[in-house]
Amino acid sequence: MAELPFTLDQLRILRAIAHEGSFKKAADSLYVTQPAVSLQIQNLEKQLEVSLFDRGGRKAQLTEAGQLLLNYCDRILSQCQEACRALEDLNNLKGGSLVIGASQTTGTYLMPRMIGAFRQKYPEVSVQLQVHSTRRTGWSVANGQIDLAIIGGELPPELKEILEIIPYTTDELALVLPTKHPMNRHKELTKEDLYRLGFLSLDAQSTTRKVVDKLLTNSGLEVQRLRIEMELNSLEAIKNAVQSGLGAAFLPVVSIEREILAGTIYKPIVTDLNVSRQLKLIRHPARYCSRAAEAFRNDILPSFADMKSPIRTEPITKD
Repeated sequence: MAELPFTLDQLRILRAIAHEGSFKKAADSLYVTQPAVSLQIQNLEKQLEVSLFDRGGRKAQLTEAGQLLLNYCDRILSQCQEACRALEDLNNLKGGSLVIGASQTTGTYLMPRMIGAFRQKYPEVSVQLQVHSTRRTGWSVANGQIDLAIIGGELPPELKEILEIIPYTTDELALVLPTKHPMNRHKELTKEDLYRLGFLSLDAQSTTRKVVDKLLTNSGLEVQRLRIEMELNSLEAIKNAVQSGLGAAFLPVVSIEREILAGTIYKPIVTDLNVSRQLKLIRHPARYCSRAAEAFRNDILPSFADMKSPIRTEPITKD
């Protein structure tokens, strides 16, 4: 067998440069010197007899050959990581690692509790949580960078063909009001009452705002009639603004459980309004599933799907 014209270190360096956009930033991210990075790329180009980067601009731009090699590079390094995890599994969860993904709301409010329960049961397993958009999380699972993930949004069609998608639980979107709001005197509110409220919301261009608007529309609300008085850049900012008496909002129940129990925020009943979305577990069925990932899925996820909380659930199916 002929000797390979590249090393894993050279592939790691190539990927770092492509992701960081410069040789210097790549060197910093890998904790090596810039001359060392440049030398490795020069040697790689010499061995392959191609130019991998167009050095004419300020940013390190991949050539066609460089982009082609990068595509294989991601797959090769992903397979190496899988091999390492498989070997770590020989210790029967006495070590090893687990990489979990989640979309924004789930990753912020639900996943930390799950990871806490997992770490209590398997303290020697290293756990990493990556919180990104549904799309980016889906691609990370497809590329083998994440073992499994919980998402709330819709995946692109090309990912639906690759990934296993399993319904997990239902996340309710609830109307919340300041505790001293005048409408708190009413036992129940109607949809028409909502059009008289002043609302706090995310920026109209944010992906989460678009998802919320779609859920509200599907529930029968005329979103264009809701009076948006203030736009903020995060759910936490909206929640704090509601508690400060600045207006009403629609927020995921999982994000306001503590505030409801503490009485710092009010969740009224709205007749004929059910705004909810399906949370889903995603994994790559063709990739290696570590014992840590199996333990998280089989031991932790079902217990949280069955828990008695404001989140309505349906148990996840075990294989």
